[in-house]
Amino acid sequence: MRAVVLGGSRARGDHTAESDVDLGLYYRPPLDVDALGAAVRDLAGPEARVSAPGEWGPWVDGGGWLRVDGTAVDVIYRDLERVRRSWQDAQEGRFAWHAQAGHPLGVPSFAYAGEIALAVVLADPSGEVTALHEEAAAYPPALRDAVVGGLWEAAFSLDVAAKAVGRGDAAYVAGCLFRAVLLCAHALHAHAGRWVTNEKGAVAAAGRLPGAPRDLGERAQALCAAVGVKPDALRATLAAAHVLVDETVAACGEAS
Repeated sequence: MRAVVLGGSRARGDHTAESDVDLGLYYRPPLDVDALGAAVRDLAGPEARVSAPGEWGPWVDGGGWLRVDGTAVDVIYRDLERVRRSWQDAQEGRFAWHAQAGHPLGVPSFAYAGEIALAVVLADPSGEVTALHEEAAAYPPALRDAVVGGLWEAAFSLDVAAKAVGRGDAAYVAGCLFRAVLLCAHALHAHAGRWVTNEKGAVAAAGRLPGAPRDLGERAQALCAAVGVKPDALRATLAAAHVLVDETVAACGEAS
């Protein structure tokens, strides 16, 4: 184990009393899962357990869901070398979306860099994670351009959704709409030089960014909440979504 950080809403300062405590455990393989398991049982009781690395999927990796004195504590593993590669790719404007349970849009490969940028370092004997935290505080211009450049897919998602309207395929339209909305949220964050690492809260946060389209958060949530069922309602939803995408493109300075 190389370092421990506080992440999530408690690191950002926008948590509530019900928010989990997210602890990131940064390691280099092999991780001593037996020793870690013994430590969490001492802390959280005899039923507490932690996973093997990779058990939760390629991007979430692994960890443990614990309760400590009545508070939910999520322990998440992060392979330090993968975090370093994420930061290097982000600096060079390279990223991709990766399928992962619990992430309906997908995990962006820059998420690891964003996590370390936003984290509060709690323990870091070597100083290695602290150095990464300080480096990643500045959002890379090349990544900004790449994420904003990906806005073409938001409009494309709405266009392909229109092909399902005549059949009343609300489920397909809803899926395409969700993707378009989240791509807009990511683009607005990138344009503002702000890290965002997963879907939860991203739309509302994008709506609060300087220069974001008027009432973006409320409009996007309303569209997702009432996609419609009949073709006319689905067409109206997609038309309103296209306006939102166009306004996002304009806000990000992208040519239509």
